[in-house]
Amino acid sequence: MLEKVWRVDLMWDHLNVWPSRAMRKLAKYFSRQAYTNHRPFDIVDNCCTETDLKQVVVCDLEGTLLISRSSFSYFMLLAFDADSALRAFFLLLIWPLAWLSYHLMSESLALQILIFVTFVGMKDSAIEGASQAVLPKFFLEDMHPKTLKILNACGKRCVITAMPRIMVEPFLKDYLSVDHVLGSEVQLTSGGRFTGFLKSPGVLVGAQKLEAVRKSFAMKSPDIGIGDCSTDHPFLAFCKKAYIVVESKTVLPVPKENYPKPLIFHDGRLAIRPTPAITLALFLWMPMGIVLAISRIALGLFVPLGWSYPIEALLGVTLRVKGSPPAPAEAAQHKKLGILFVCSHRTLLDPIFVSIALRRHVTAVTYSISRLTEALSPIRTVRLTRCRLQDAKQMKSLLEEGDLVICPEGTTCREPYLLRFSSLFAELADHIVPVTINIKHSVFHGTTARGWKGMDALFFFMNPSPSYYIEFMEELPVELTCAGGKSSFEVANYIQKQLARSLGFQCTNLTRKDKYRILAGHDGSHAPVDSQQEEQDQRNGKVTKAVNHNMFTTWKPR
Repeated sequence: MLEKVWRVDLMWDHLNVWPSRAMRKLAKYFSRQAYTNHRPFDIVDNCCTETDLKQVVVCDLEGTLLISRSSFSYFMLLAFDADSALRAFFLLLIWPLAWLSYHLMSESLALQILIFVTFVGMKDSAIEGASQAVLPKFFLEDMHPKTLKILNACGKRCVITAMPRIMVEPFLKDYLSVDHVLGSEVQLTSGGRFTGFLKSPGVLVGAQKLEAVRKSFAMKSPDIGIGDCSTDHPFLAFCKKAYIVVESKTVLPVPKENYPKPLIFHDGRLAIRPTPAITLALFLWMPMGIVLAISRIALGLFVPLGWSYPIEALLGVTLRVKGSPPAPAEAAQHKKLGILFVCSHRTLLDPIFVSIALRRHVTAVTYSISRLTEALSPIRTVRLTRCRLQDAKQMKSLLEEGDLVICPEGTTCREPYLLRFSSLFAELADHIVPVTINIKHSVFHGTTARGWKGMDALFFFMNPSPSYYIEFMEELPVELTCAGGKSSFEVANYIQKQLARSLGFQCTNLTRKDKYRILAGHDGSHAPVDSQQEEQDQRNGKVTKAVNHNMFTTWKPR
């Protein structure tokens, strides 16, 4: 039988006998175990998850839809990626004050401190961009499986949170199809910068959550309410049915294969969830990591290519090579053109590691890398113009000079997916060697869509032990090339499937433009796109007119 709400309210009323506010808060902190033993609502495990499109659900975010009750990690991600490591460091310094405020004074004050440090002086476009590109990955990795099932079973969904609405709304609407998002609102100046202070009624906790729900639903009670702590009781009591998520260390987050939408693109430099302890370790590592990264880059520049392999290994960089790298083109007299190495794309360092694996210099064609990266590259790099005729002529000339490395995806993808392959390379070479490339890193991502690409190599080498895995596959048979009667699209699609099968990845029809539209709000082009190529791609059904997370090919890896 369910406990009555007034029993818990009576328990809190007894706390008023304490002589000071601090003492009352301390007593409230130690009485949370009593709250667990005397829950006024049923537990969420007993809630029915059958689909009912007529039902309306109101769900809390922290500790309910998300397993973690702490929002520090999300504020840290915003501070680090939307601004700088300096703001992130200051947020770490202020964290003890926020922690003490939460446990001894109020949840509202603690969140106000975190919001002010993270938002003050920030442009709204920077916060919106990071919320769209960085946070969804970490939200998805923290999803509570039972709460998500209930949310998906209801026709109308509302999520309420104490965090600023701008932080969570892109994720909730894009990935979970939430209809209404209720959150704290941060003041914005006429110049488009946040003041760090909140609009009335402030942080949505306790009675503020109840008022927000009442206003959103025009005083009509939602069918289902889900929360996790005492500050959710007011709005839960307003719902027809209410359930509590009990904190448990045994609950596992939703696995990737059960995500509401596949996570293909995401941005941000941090590869790990920045909890307070991990963030402290991160800042202690960074000075040493920067020195180590500069040393690794310098050795790659000044040490002969044949010695790079063992020396980089001594500095913690792992390179694993499978397959038999083909001999140089000039060693095979029957070949008029060089060998074209067609690679999957993980970071801008891919061609360099292919060159190290081959133990010889090769040329790489690129689309958009920084001038600094070009200057520091130990191998020759040539920029493409994105004009089909000019690029074809350029690549043909490079193949006449020797071997060439190309990544036909045109951009990197962090998740186990391959983007659509450009077909231009298939028209230029008959001697094609597919190359699978994969990486492992623990702390930092070596790619970015929104940041400065000149820092990509530095961040990758700042990882304690970055790893590269390269496999040279068999050269493509003549009958599977354009010389054997295949179209360039057939060759490109075949190689994409072969690489995906070897890596255990999935093929998609998504392109470089789709990635930059999702993560950066533009198509990523710095040069005019050849209209003739666009028309040809459209005739062959290769152009993506709208961004769609579910644009997979029918082929799946074995």
